[in-house]
Amino acid sequence: MNGFQLQQDEIVRAPGFEATRRRRRRRRGWAIGGAMAVPVGWLSARWAAGRSLRPVLPAAVRQHPELAMLLLVVAALAGSAVLLYAAAGRSPHTVLRPDDSSVRLADVVGAAQTKREAVDTLNLFLNHRRFREQMGGAARRGVLFTGPSGTGKTHLAMALAAEAGVPFLHLSATEFQSMFPGQTSRKVRAFFRSLRTTARAHGGAIGFIDDFDAIGSSRAAVAPGDAREGRAGAVHELLAQMQRSDTPGRTQQLADRVVCSMNRLLPERAALPRPVVRPANVLLVAATNRAADLDAAFMRPGRFDRTIHFDLPPRADRVQIAEYYLARKRHDHTVSAAFVADVTAGYTPVRIERLLDESLVVALQQGHEAMSYQDVLAAQMVTEVGAAHDVGYHPEEKRRMAMHEAGHALVAALAGRDVKLASVLRRSGTLGLVAHGDVEERHLRTPSETADLLAVMLAGRAAEIQEFGEAGSGIADDLADATTIAAQMVGALGAGGSLLSLDVAHVPGAGNLVAKVMADATSRGRAERLLHTAADRSACTLLEHRRALLALADALCDHDELSGDQVHAIVAGSMVT
Repeated sequence: MNGFQLQQDEIVRAPGFEATRRRRRRRRGWAIGGAMAVPVGWLSARWAAGRSLRPVLPAAVRQHPELAMLLLVVAALAGSAVLLYAAAGRSPHTVLRPDDSSVRLADVVGAAQTKREAVDTLNLFLNHRRFREQMGGAARRGVLFTGPSGTGKTHLAMALAAEAGVPFLHLSATEFQSMFPGQTSRKVRAFFRSLRTTARAHGGAIGFIDDFDAIGSSRAAVAPGDAREGRAGAVHELLAQMQRSDTPGRTQQLADRVVCSMNRLLPERAALPRPVVRPANVLLVAATNRAADLDAAFMRPGRFDRTIHFDLPPRADRVQIAEYYLARKRHDHTVSAAFVADVTAGYTPVRIERLLDESLVVALQQGHEAMSYQDVLAAQMVTEVGAAHDVGYHPEEKRRMAMHEAGHALVAALAGRDVKLASVLRRSGTLGLVAHGDVEERHLRTPSETADLLAVMLAGRAAEIQEFGEAGSGIADDLADATTIAAQMVGALGAGGSLLSLDVAHVPGAGNLVAKVMADATSRGRAERLLHTAADRSACTLLEHRRALLALADALCDHDELSGDQVHAIVAGSMVT
């Protein structure tokens, strides 16, 4: 097949891509050599004639040194002011050459479909001329990476630039901001001018703007006084520059002016041909985790022609990510990629790497030479809820806290939850906690499963009331979390007897869903019934399994913390009559 073909998962360089770059390097070499020939020739001529090569000051300067010094100071001050103003409008980008980056596509793991879309875009970028000439298409000039922080947007962009063999100009959108009026738009123009100049010199260039929402947010939210400079002005400039890849460079513009001036003096039959202007082969990649806040004009054709989504990795992708990092970190046989994938549901690739690094720190603290699965679990508690600190409870207060957490742990275990830790030590501002989750990764939750969560949240209160007659102030956070879930069930999930969604309602003075449910008497009553039902269920469960509750409370008083295995073992042992 003679036509253009797009290969998947493989970088396809255009024929003559490297040859074109070599020719441009030779041209730059000849240009630099020609520019250096003039001063070198002049100095050589003076040396051959026996004349001194030392610089000689003018006679006026030698006769009036004070005046010369004053002029020098004035010139220095004027030059500093000019340089300061000029530097304020320079592009703040950093250039990363292909050889400077150690990141390649092989280092991008766990995102096969996302990587495939990015490789397709890169192949169109590298083969833009064939794609245009053989198929009549227009290559993508802008790609938007969207997704939560830490999902690998910058990592993939750097890998694409390194694989393409072209310079990578990257910066954060906040770097465009300037204290001088008009300099924000000037920095934007300077960045795109540098991008086009670099692309013409190297056969292509990739620009990357991180946190794009900081400069590309919607103009609808801009105040009237901020329409000229700031966000609105920057958005206007960005939109204009993104469609100027066909704009000729300064050298081409100068050559075109010279040719046009000469053609005015020449007869029509002897007119010189005007220079051919070729569009700069540029690809702009922008990353944001707030795509909904961007101005709608960026999504129109000719700007960001493709949006690539970066989602939280599912289990299969987390296994690949764990394998990649475990191959570089010391671990024993108890730590496998499957184990890491199971305990990191909802983690981004960056969080998985940080968890393993923290596991190595825990291993060193324990005197181990490699991480074990217990180190991973301990590191997970540190990264998610903070390091443990002894509070110094009064004995009666510690018993109450132990009973509270034992209630949470018992109901969670009986509800089939995966209890990971029960503790009465302070972590991240909480006096105690029970960490639990789904046994298997789940993306949806039924009303019955949500009711189980409500029962777990209210179990601490039920345990205190059962054993001490009343609950302490430690139940405040539990009630707040339970109220939020009950409001979601009633106002958004149709679990309270009504199919109307309060989430879409505009209630004056009620900003979030909880406030909307509270403002509606009927919905508030339904949420209240859900909470009371869950509280009664917790009380009945704890009364029925009081033996297990007391055993867990005793263990927490003695050891301060219990692992998930210990909690499940105590509950199972208490069930044996």
